[in-house]
Parts: sequence; C-alpha cells; structure tokens
Amino acid sequence: MQHDNNKNNTNNGPTLVPIRLYTHNIRYASANLFKNELPWSERASLIIRSIRFNSLHNPESLICLQEVLHSQLLDILEGLGLEWAYIGVGRDDGKKAGEYSPILFRSRVWTIQDSQTIWLSPTPEIPSKGWDASNKRILTSVLLRHWETGQSVLALNTHLDDQGTQSRLESAKMIVAHIAAQQEQHRSNQQQGQQQQQGPFTPDEEAYLLLVTESSPLLDLRTTVGKSDRYGHENTFTGFESRPVDQKRIDFLFLSKDCWHVQGYGVLETKFEDGVYSSDHRPVVGDVALPL
Repeated sequence: MQHDNNKNNTNNGPTLVPIRLYTHNIRYASANLFKNELPWSERASLIIRSIRFNSLHNPESLICLQEVLHSQLLDILEGLGLEWAYIGVGRDDGKKAGEYSPILFRSRVWTIQDSQTIWLSPTPEIPSKGWDASNKRILTSVLLRHWETGQSVLALNTHLDDQGTQSRLESAKMIVAHIAAQQEQHRSNQQQGQQQQQGPFTPDEEAYLLLVTESSPLLDLRTTVGKSDRYGHENTFTGFESRPVDQKRIDFLFLSKDCWHVQGYGVLETKFEDGVYSSDHRPVVGDVALPL
C-alpha cells in the first residue's frame, strides 16, 4: 500500500503512526455499592478526566472500556466532546441493554471500515451465554481506517467472564480464530492488525497462555517492555480496597506480533488524595507505533 503522507518522517526513513492504547474497566453503575465505592455520579468525572488527559496529545488514541452501561457511555461521550465516536452494543440484546465493551476513537482521525459484535458462546450471532459463564460476554471488533495515511487497524475489546474457566478458555479460542480470519480476509489489502483485550484471567491461566502461545497471532504488550521501563503499578485489579494481598493483574493489552513498535507500558492510578476510587480496576496504557 502506498501513501503520500509521511507522518513523523523528516528524513525519508520509516514512517510511523504513534497510537496510544488505553483500556479500563470502569465498573458498572451499580445501585449496590461495595465498601469505599461511590456512585457513578461521583466517579464519572474521574473516568472522563483520565481518558481526556491520557489521550490529549495523541489524536490516534484508541480507548477500550469495559462494564459500560448505556447511561455511562452517554456520560463519557458528553464529557469527552463531539470529536469522539464509538463502536459497541449492549451485550444483553445487541442494542442498549446490558454492559457494553465499546471502543472509542476520534472520528476526524479514524473512520469505520467494518465492525462486528460477537457473542462469546456457541451461538455467536445472537445474544447468548456460553459454557459456564455467569453472564453474556461479547467481543467488539472494528476495522478502522486512518484518514491521513490510509492504513487500517483491527481493534478488539472484550471482557471475559469472571466465573467460568471453561468460558474464558473457549472465548480465547474464538478470539484467536476471529483474528486469524480477519488477517486472512485483509491480507490482500496489506492491512495491519492491532488487538487489545481485557481479562479477567491471570497470567498463569490456560486462557491467557492460549492467547500468547507461539502459534497465537498475539503477544502481551507488557512482556515487550523491560521492567525498568514500565510505569506505575504491577497489578490492575484493586477492588475498592488498598490491601495488596487482594490485588492482581487481570487487565491486558495484546498486540499482533508482526507489525508494531512498542514504546511504553503503564498501569495508572485510580485513587488520589481525596480517597475516592474511580473504579475497582486501574487503567492500562500502551504506547505503540505502526510502521507504514
């Protein structure tokens, strides 16, 4: 694929499109609050400000969120402003009911070429619960075209089941198969791929290991960044507590193996001097660059 625009290229060297990846389980707006959890009305501005600040200087930023109810999505879009668009549906009916796993992007930077919602179950075309899952689970898939360069990026977002081990494993198999199918479909167009997903599983679980096995198209972005170069926390789940014993890493960014320059990784904070937790999960951020 030929491009006339040379983004970030002044010496006729390789051209790169820098992209900030940001994923965050924002905790759905529950009426039954945990200890130290505040209502969504008091947490919303913290979530919005975090997204705004962390995407401010990278127009290409892609934002993946989990546990997002329709009302929360509207609040976030209103807070971010009209330049932002999204792809995603509620998992319960394929429309507005239940949690979304939306992908947010700036519409002046990216345009949608293709999109799908896949239910992670034996009946992926319809709202359905799979295997031993406690809830319906979805994979949001969107092929985005970069306006300036014409390059395409495949972005995925999911929130796997927190109860069903078999469901997580079978869902991981479906995700890998979907990526393989997308890569085959778009290979003739020389389109690049990028995937980002969210747990919950731990790095020693079979579902995680399947996603990063040698035959998988994916790698865990964190593993490509040396420990001394990672920013922030190790663990991504805190609950609404500060006890380290309860914390673990269950939120992830995955990339396709063949086409990315990884430039940074971090796990951000969700509680500051005021003592308010924005969520029971921390945001995970990755800085990558797509060669053209």
